[in-house]
Amino acid sequence: MDVMTAIVNRRSVRKYLPKPIPPTVVQQMHDAMRAAPSASNFQPWHFIFIHDKAARESVARACNGQIWMAEAPVIVVACSMAEFAYKRMGGYGNSADVDVAIAVDHLTLAAVSQGLGTCWVGAFDETVVKRLVNIPPRVKIVVLTPLGYPASDDLIHPLEEGRRKSDGEIFSLDSYGVR
Repeated sequence: MDVMTAIVNRRSVRKYLPKPIPPTVVQQMHDAMRAAPSASNFQPWHFIFIHDKAARESVARACNGQIWMAEAPVIVVACSMAEFAYKRMGGYGNSADVDVAIAVDHLTLAAVSQGLGTCWVGAFDETVVKRLVNIPPRVKIVVLTPLGYPASDDLIHPLEEGRRKSDGEIFSLDSYGVR
């Protein structure tokens, strides 16, 4: 599958088959994330792939009770480490969260190319998730995503143009607001 096809077919999947992901495919997901660019190539990230069912259920409960996440055979916890990030992004901030987001986006597109689904989950109790999977205090959880085979083919379908803003609403030419 080419990258544009993966982009227009990626959807947030909230229902998964109880089908394990082959180790070779999990390794491909690791490889896709490792290949992601980061500011100054500092790679200020760490990713936890949770396979254990009880651990997935506990983490899903800590995500505002979104127990559907545990249906997927894997939950990925994506973490940033600001102390190892580029420190002058925009002249004042660090790149850690953006770097992690890029890697997770690589994961979501690689997942689609392998028939897998994902869903960005930003609603979680960081203190509880950190305790459940032993994340050190200096490490920040940026996002979680289940990773698995969608329970229905109709959950992955081409981008619906009517649900996206038009070019004129989101792009400018040479200066903000110029069309």
